[in-house]
Amino acid sequence: MVSGTIFHCKKNSWPREEYVSRVTLQLLDYDSAVPPEQAWRRRLNSHANILKEFSITFMEAVKMVGLGFRLWSYVREEASHGRKAPIDPFNRESTKPSASQGVPLGGMGSGSISRGFRGEFRQWQIIPGICEASPVVANQFSIFISRDGGSRKYASVLAPGQPEGLGKSGDQGVSSWGWNLSGQHSSYHALFPRAWTIYDGEPDPELKISCRQISPFIPHNYKDSSLPAAVFVYTLVNNGKERAKVSLLFTWANSVGGVSHLSGEHVNEPFIGEDNVSGVLLHHKTAKDNPPVTFAIAACETQNVNVTVLPCFGLAEGSSITAKDMWSKMTQDGQFDRENFSAGPSMPSMPGETLCAAISASTWVEPHGKCTVAFSVAWSSPKVKFLKGSSYYRRYTKYYGTSLRAAEELVHYSLTNYKRWEEDIEKWQDPVLKDDRLPEWYKFTLFNELYFLVAGGTVWIDSAEAAGSSLYDKKQPTKDENTKFTSAEKVDSKGLVFEHRNGANVDKADAGKGNVLEEIVVPLRKAKQPFSLAEPQDECNDVGRFLYLEGVEYVMWCTYDVHFYASFALLDLFPKIELSIQREFAKAVLSEDGRKVRFLAEGNWGIRKVRGAVPHDLGTHDPWKEMNAYNIHDTSKWKDLNPKFVLQVYRDFAATGDMAFGIDVWPSVRAAMEYMDQFDMDGDGLIENDGFPDQTYDTWTVHGVSAYCGCLWLAALQAAAAMAFQLGDEEFGEKYKRKFQMAKHAFEAKLWNGSYFNYDSGSSSNSKSIQADQLAGQWYTASSGLPNLFDDFKIKSTLQKIFDYNVMKVKGGRAGAVNGIHPNGKVDETCMQSREIWTGVTYAVAAKMILAGMEEQAFSTAEGIFIAGWSEDGYGYWFQTPEAWTMDGHFRSLIYMRPLAIWGMQWALSMPTAVIEAPKINIMDRSDLPALSSRSTRNEAGGRKASRKMKCFGNSVFSCAC
Repeated sequence: MVSGTIFHCKKNSWPREEYVSRVTLQLLDYDSAVPPEQAWRRRLNSHANILKEFSITFMEAVKMVGLGFRLWSYVREEASHGRKAPIDPFNRESTKPSASQGVPLGGMGSGSISRGFRGEFRQWQIIPGICEASPVVANQFSIFISRDGGSRKYASVLAPGQPEGLGKSGDQGVSSWGWNLSGQHSSYHALFPRAWTIYDGEPDPELKISCRQISPFIPHNYKDSSLPAAVFVYTLVNNGKERAKVSLLFTWANSVGGVSHLSGEHVNEPFIGEDNVSGVLLHHKTAKDNPPVTFAIAACETQNVNVTVLPCFGLAEGSSITAKDMWSKMTQDGQFDRENFSAGPSMPSMPGETLCAAISASTWVEPHGKCTVAFSVAWSSPKVKFLKGSSYYRRYTKYYGTSLRAAEELVHYSLTNYKRWEEDIEKWQDPVLKDDRLPEWYKFTLFNELYFLVAGGTVWIDSAEAAGSSLYDKKQPTKDENTKFTSAEKVDSKGLVFEHRNGANVDKADAGKGNVLEEIVVPLRKAKQPFSLAEPQDECNDVGRFLYLEGVEYVMWCTYDVHFYASFALLDLFPKIELSIQREFAKAVLSEDGRKVRFLAEGNWGIRKVRGAVPHDLGTHDPWKEMNAYNIHDTSKWKDLNPKFVLQVYRDFAATGDMAFGIDVWPSVRAAMEYMDQFDMDGDGLIENDGFPDQTYDTWTVHGVSAYCGCLWLAALQAAAAMAFQLGDEEFGEKYKRKFQMAKHAFEAKLWNGSYFNYDSGSSSNSKSIQADQLAGQWYTASSGLPNLFDDFKIKSTLQKIFDYNVMKVKGGRAGAVNGIHPNGKVDETCMQSREIWTGVTYAVAAKMILAGMEEQAFSTAEGIFIAGWSEDGYGYWFQTPEAWTMDGHFRSLIYMRPLAIWGMQWALSMPTAVIEAPKINIMDRSDLPALSSRSTRNEAGGRKASRKMKCFGNSVFSCAC
């Protein structure tokens, strides 16, 4: 990995002993109850400050007046149809975001619930695209303790804070409970997908308590990682001289967040299941015709643990059993009546009434004795329904069926399998955690940033239910009425079957400009060996279909220009899902949707999806069927999407060695490359930008050749040529090899200034700005085992310039890398995005530095994101890392996809040996390069070798040791 001397001074920066006494750690050293040595930590009484959102300057506002008006009109129009616009800066959550987040619950793609570090259940995302941020206060763990003789009793909610109405006379709701925990001696320790809460003598000074939260996020386990469930394991240690009766209480409201608990017609029902797992089912009828949800809360009864339930209680005075009654019962008896299990389903709740349930697990803990109590929560919402009508079954239904009562089976499976989950999680994480050469903050931040794959609005469906809209659907792409489409096949001399397609759809505004393809020629298959994009995946590699949001504020599925940064996490941990997403976009490249769309930046009209262009996203309200929900700019004219597609495909192809995948997506790679020819205005092989923000930095205008898009294009030319040679398409490979050689010369001649590449080749005031992300193409080139795009001097000089200016001249390197900075050291304030620090881009810059053998600069760069976002001295963005923050720490777009790019750093540190050998340098006629490939240079410079080898036998590419 990294050299053995660089980071010794940064170890043990967050020792457990500063949060939990050594005595308590020794007492809890049992059944994984002790928090790990490396974890993100916080005391429960820490202040959760309100987060500050960014604002635009007066000049930025003036420039955006037209866009703002058109966006406002569009938001109103969507609202009139009962839909939320994918980008809506005008309507904000009533609950202001705070620094209170923690590790979310559940696996991927079946809805998620986050849990704050102080214990509150919040950020409800059960319904796709909807995030209810406010906590449901009735959802709590509480504890009741009495010692032999009854002289000392303790009763408290296991969370600090005081709800509204506390101490109010006659209150029958949660404020009538005992909110007695100060949190001063309690602490939270997070290492996703687990979290530990340690109560070090609170509320009983002689009882040490560990609560361990476990979710089934297990790399390469495509079954359990889809399950909507979590487990809470309480370890109790009695340090006193008297026997203690301890009752743990788990309460849950029949709610999916927000005010859904008040909608009425909800039903609760107790159950006794197999293996002594028992609890309550809470059947929730959702509003607005959304599919229903059933929750299950449960505990496992053992020889020492007695489980009882209260199926129903309310929060208002009119309830037959109130929250106050429930608390009084527990305070007096420490359990509920056993006959409650035979109560049957409750009467449906009335509108305005809140229906809650409770489960108690009681045990005796002997003096100096220990005991373990396990609870689980699960939710069954088998059907996903998007606002424009399409419905699918979630992935977990492949294993548990489509019944809402599957929630009962899910809690049973969780409570009987969580120990195996933990073993698998530890096996995955230990190699990183035990590597003393890595800085401690990096180890736990690497894992904690994965929270987004659960809390980022993920949807994972089962393929069989999506047959009508799957990648392998044979239905023709949507065409508008003016399009004439013909196709014919021929076999060339190499045995490749080609399809010639004529009649690409031309927008009237673009007619005669030569900026659309008149013909796409793609190799479809080997003659006499038929295959097509309509052919289903084999059962082994069928992992369904996966969506995740760009962010909870930018509600677009699988935003591709951002996935470019985030996809390293999926490729490393769930490679079958990553290949599935790439197949979705491969199909999309060859499709067209002629429906008219108004683009809000300029108010011009175009079509939703142009053939040959990679879509910006897979949609919002009808994903897969209605792509490109983003409508600020016409992304068919963006310059980064197509190169990013080619680069991701090649990286995945090389890393997995999946030849079937490579053959399947090759027609789309060809089409994506040929589509870009229209943007080479002067025939030098290099694409030019069009004088508007035509890339992921969508407020930052570019003129002529740009460092960002130009470097991506160079990398794509090399990757496409390499892939062509590997698949036997020699003619295409030779063509793009020549283009690469020509474009490389033009790129360096137009942008290299002796120490870095200029922002663009224009003459604007920021054309010579230092862009932090200027070597994005080189990042992918090195990550894929291809030869470097430039000589070592240019790469290291550029990265050192970025480190010295974009990183170190902004708060001394303690905030990340600013996107743009002038050569005089002043931040580029051309637009909102040039002056922002993008968290994911900073991680990507660090990955580039690692690949160039500049590890010390790399970790110093990335540490700025940790300091500003995750440390106690930072802004409070843990488990909600935003897309960006400003110089003063004001955020834009919380809970965002791009920060998963930290896994690009890990990929760089432990890059697998590519199964398919990277092309030799002489294939590219690279006389200007040293005799070592990028990987060889990296290994020699850093003294490292790739630490993982992926093996492929036929199609079993994922039978790998990682």
